[in-house]
Amino acid sequence: MNFIEWIKQPWPWYVAGPLIGLTVPVLLLIGNKSFGVSANLRHICAACAPMNISFFKYDWKKEIWNLFFAGGILLGGLLTALFLQNPDPVVVDPKLATELAGYGVTNTDGLVPKELFNWSSLFSLKGLILIVAGGFLVGFGTRYAGGCTSGHAIMGLSNLQLPSLIATCCFMAGGFFFANFVLPLILKLNI
Repeated sequence: MNFIEWIKQPWPWYVAGPLIGLTVPVLLLIGNKSFGVSANLRHICAACAPMNISFFKYDWKKEIWNLFFAGGILLGGLLTALFLQNPDPVVVDPKLATELAGYGVTNTDGLVPKELFNWSSLFSLKGLILIVAGGFLVGFGTRYAGGCTSGHAIMGLSNLQLPSLIATCCFMAGGFFFANFVLPLILKLNI
């Protein structure tokens, strides 16, 4: 097995989990106590559009490593999409596939169901709710919570920050509630 074949395989949790966990001590050793993706929007705004708004008046150059991190995510996603796609279909639990079929979602080959996430469904009420309203709520929630799930759950909990514990519990509770009660109602809409 060559390197490309090896890296195309899904990584098991016992490899990926510790690698994610090791980011915390590495960041602490180099003197950074914040980590996350959502803060990069603030850094980009402060760097590219210096406005007379106190929220954007800070030394964004101290956080430039985080911009490189976000750029690496984009570059890694692009390289993966172009060269490292795993041709194997996504494995979906048969019970979930049966439940999704009851909502009209039968194509589970990709990372997201093509019946729900495509350009034509974007212009339907269901698509507007799932894609546009969902995206807005994620962005609003990230700003309102003072960070994203990776920032709070990985870095904030590691630093024993109470706000991060509260935010992470709320992320999880909201996700469970939405996935089990709200999403089925939206998927039942015949629009």
